[in-house]
Amino acid sequence: MQSLCLKKRSATLVTAEANLLFLESPAGVGFSYSNTTSDLQTSGDERTAQDALQFLISWMSRFPQYRHRDFYIAGESYAGHYVPQLARKIVEFNKASRNPFINLKGILVGNAVTDNYYDNIGTVTYWWTHAMISDRTYKAILSSCNFTSANVSRLCSRAMSYAMNHEFGDIDQYSIYTPSCAAAAAGRSRRGAVLRFKDTLIRRRSFGYDPCTETYAEKYYNRPDVQKAMHANITRIPYRWTSCSDVLIKTWRDSEFSMLPSYKMLMNAGLRIWVFSGDTDSVVPVTATRFALNHLGLKTKIRWYPWYSAGQVGGWSEVYEGLTFASVRGAGHEVPLFQPRRAFRMFQSFLAGEPLPKS
Repeated sequence: MQSLCLKKRSATLVTAEANLLFLESPAGVGFSYSNTTSDLQTSGDERTAQDALQFLISWMSRFPQYRHRDFYIAGESYAGHYVPQLARKIVEFNKASRNPFINLKGILVGNAVTDNYYDNIGTVTYWWTHAMISDRTYKAILSSCNFTSANVSRLCSRAMSYAMNHEFGDIDQYSIYTPSCAAAAAGRSRRGAVLRFKDTLIRRRSFGYDPCTETYAEKYYNRPDVQKAMHANITRIPYRWTSCSDVLIKTWRDSEFSMLPSYKMLMNAGLRIWVFSGDTDSVVPVTATRFALNHLGLKTKIRWYPWYSAGQVGGWSEVYEGLTFASVRGAGHEVPLFQPRRAFRMFQSFLAGEPLPKS
């Protein structure tokens, strides 16, 4: 049910807090490429983690001034696999090295694909509790879908398709309470050229983001002049820049069923682990993440409480032995895009190793 969405993501964060290194991974997403074309047909979790580890080893060798600095890994969506898998590789590399130089301190993942079973149960539950699907469809999915199996039955596929095609409606599934790109574009087109510009300004102030951002990005990054200015696509890759790589999705080789064992291993290694969820995302929703984390069986250090940003409730948090969970109120799938101030406050707390503020 979960789509393997291999996106190039960026976030606006104040670089005074940390040095940021963005990695387009796996090879084939964004403008990244491989000199071996067949690599695009054989990608998977294991090779992605190994390639990312090799990149870091090479990068640290190229820029030795960054060796031994506190190092953190962050990502969202399917990076719920990429991030803990790379962290696991680094822990193993450090154990095997006489002089380890990747000073990994922690990981931060948002709206993260975590466990196939609990993710699916939690996602369907989110749809139902947020009135996206009917009682009848909810019961049909639960009775016909075996989320412990990679094989999808015909009845399960039919129930899921009915929910998405007949009950969801024209919404942005990554942000269910904001306008979809099509609806926003239609509203602008009825007002004329001058008012369209004004409407865009008003809409951005009202909703905090432009629902057509992804559409604009695909057009922008495929412009030859933009690619030339960025020194990108110099190899002339044989496909367009897209926000999700269909080339890799169709041929993805291996995907771990659950990341919960990796979390346990990383907690035992002493890493700081934060998991956060924008609470208006219906694709990898907050209920899915909470169902998964609950089955780690962790002891609670700080009970569930509202945390604050700029005098408003920024979300809710619970701190466990070895892991912190936080929701971000009013944020969709990519939290910094929807709630940048709240995302930044959370980022600061994560780096400081402090709980999110209670007031």
